[in-house]
Amino acid sequence: MISLFKKQKYEILQKAILGILIILLISCSNNVGLETQTSPQNQIDQLQLVTLDTQKVVMGQTVYVPVYSHIYHFDQQNNPINLSATLSIRNTDMTHSIIITTVRYYDTKGQLIREFIRNPVELKPLASTDVFIQTNDTTGGLGANFIVEWVALQTVYEPVIEAVMISTASSQGISFISPGRVLKQYRQPN
Repeated sequence: MISLFKKQKYEILQKAILGILIILLISCSNNVGLETQTSPQNQIDQLQLVTLDTQKVVMGQTVYVPVYSHIYHFDQQNNPINLSATLSIRNTDMTHSIIITTVRYYDTKGQLIREFIRNPVELKPLASTDVFIQTNDTTGGLGANFIVEWVALQTVYEPVIEAVMISTASSQGISFISPGRVLKQYRQPN
């Protein structure tokens, strides 16, 4: 009887140790390689810098993109849901690059928060790039926006410029898209 009790106690102890080892292995394996899996915060930083000859510009636009760093719920403004936002710039032309000259982020009051590029960068045909605003970055406020300026050295199809906001904090995920609106358009006369 005593040996059966010791055997059961030994089996329980073995299972507990095995369970702890499995938990440790899983928790360690989730962190393995994180340095290699994380990409730069903003892919726009990876684009090739170009020297822009403004005399050769054929067309371009200034685009306003509304962004929401949070939204309200439960009929009250004291319960905001913070949102992450991704500004997406997509070159829809199949043969020609566009040149992004400005990506600026403004807050609700129209104050410049951040400038994401200092020099013009090339976005190749059918390529895309993005700028990411983290969920905990609420500096933009409810009325945040991006101003994106782009030009082209040939006639091109206009890029798709939009923001995607998302939150997975509640039991129901929230996501929506905010399309860019052209404020200024430039086309060289034929």
